[in-house]
Amino acid sequence: MRKLNDVYSRSGNVKWGNLMSLVCICIINLSAIDGMAQQKPWSLRVCIEHAREHNLQVEYARVSLENTSVDLSREKAQRLPSLDFSSTQGWGHQKSSSYTGSYSLNGNMALYQGGKLSRSIQQQELVEKAMTQDVLVAQNDIEIAVTKAYLQILYANETLKTDRQTLESSGEQLARSKALLDAGSISTSDFAQMESQYSNDQYRVIQSENDLAFSKLQLKQLLELGPEDDFDVVFPELDERNVLVAIPGLDEVYREALRVMPEMKSSRLNVESAILGEKIAKGDYLPSISLTASVSTNHDSKSSGSYFSQMDDRLNENVGINISIPITNRKKARLNISKARLQTEQSRLAERNTRKDLLQTVESLHQDVVAAQSRYSAANQRVKSAYTSYRQVQEEFDAGMKNPVDLLVEKNNYLSALQEQIQAKYQAVLAFKLLNFYRNEPIDI
Repeated sequence: MRKLNDVYSRSGNVKWGNLMSLVCICIINLSAIDGMAQQKPWSLRVCIEHAREHNLQVEYARVSLENTSVDLSREKAQRLPSLDFSSTQGWGHQKSSSYTGSYSLNGNMALYQGGKLSRSIQQQELVEKAMTQDVLVAQNDIEIAVTKAYLQILYANETLKTDRQTLESSGEQLARSKALLDAGSISTSDFAQMESQYSNDQYRVIQSENDLAFSKLQLKQLLELGPEDDFDVVFPELDERNVLVAIPGLDEVYREALRVMPEMKSSRLNVESAILGEKIAKGDYLPSISLTASVSTNHDSKSSGSYFSQMDDRLNENVGINISIPITNRKKARLNISKARLQTEQSRLAERNTRKDLLQTVESLHQDVVAAQSRYSAANQRVKSAYTSYRQVQEEFDAGMKNPVDLLVEKNNYLSALQEQIQAKYQAVLAFKLLNFYRNEPIDI
């Protein structure tokens, strides 16, 4: 704004070229500010909501649902009458040539088809409801995938922080070892071991940085974000209160999952649809009734009378009821019924399999929570003991009472316990969040 005021103050006449340049600069700056605002880190819930709307698998499911809705509209349209117009124009020749023309308007409306029409509409409505549940299944699947990927990022980030702290400690130990080497308190081989450990710790940091970057990339792909999109996540602090939580009963979770999970609703709807398919197939044994109507006329250039008088004289109007009674159709009806019954049995088996898969999933998650919490509690004790031992050996090493081998053994024991604690921590959080998800509770941290 200061530059813009300077343009006005130099002259009474505004230099529009300079003015437009400054306006463009202001717009660019505002766009940059807006872009910075959009680069705000993503929370888990924001990631989930974005993925549920934009993931390609969810989009595929939505398109399938729209296609099913079109099929339903087509079934309903079968109740409407049909009307078509036809005309034939041509030359005929017997003893002499003549020009002829015919015109007809035909209508047809189904009145009764053995209940097949109304049941087909009911069946397609069930298919549409089942497909709606399938969209929810796709959204749930992507929600679970995003949760796993997000917690993998948190796990990788905490591992990286631990490895960086370890590297910092290794640097201090290496400096202390150099001083001891210069004082003649340790040998060159002992110092070489400390250097090797420092290099290993550097490598662990680099590997952890790559693991974190790859974990973010996997989540970014699930969110369908492009390479030009900046992306980072919120890193909430998870402590013991997030890990050692009350675990709901297995029976409670399973009963609720049977009630609310969309895959179960879809399976039940598919069974209902298949049962209707049997009734539709049985309709092939019943007669069908339709209402027909037609209006037709024609003209011939050899006939006497004008074009319009011929058209009027030859006007033919008909209204009728068409009844079709099946007698034999080469076992078509019987075979269709047999296939419909097999389809019903397949749907029932699929529903049982879905129920079984759901039970296995809930049981596995429940066991994962129990095991991970037990591991976390044990790892906490192990970390405390290993840290105490490590600090004691560290002090003795600084005093020249322990050699580097003793120190590195205690250090690696402590790091192993710490890594086990971190793994158990995030496994417990993930399994508990997913277990609650099957109780119809939204996932969030």
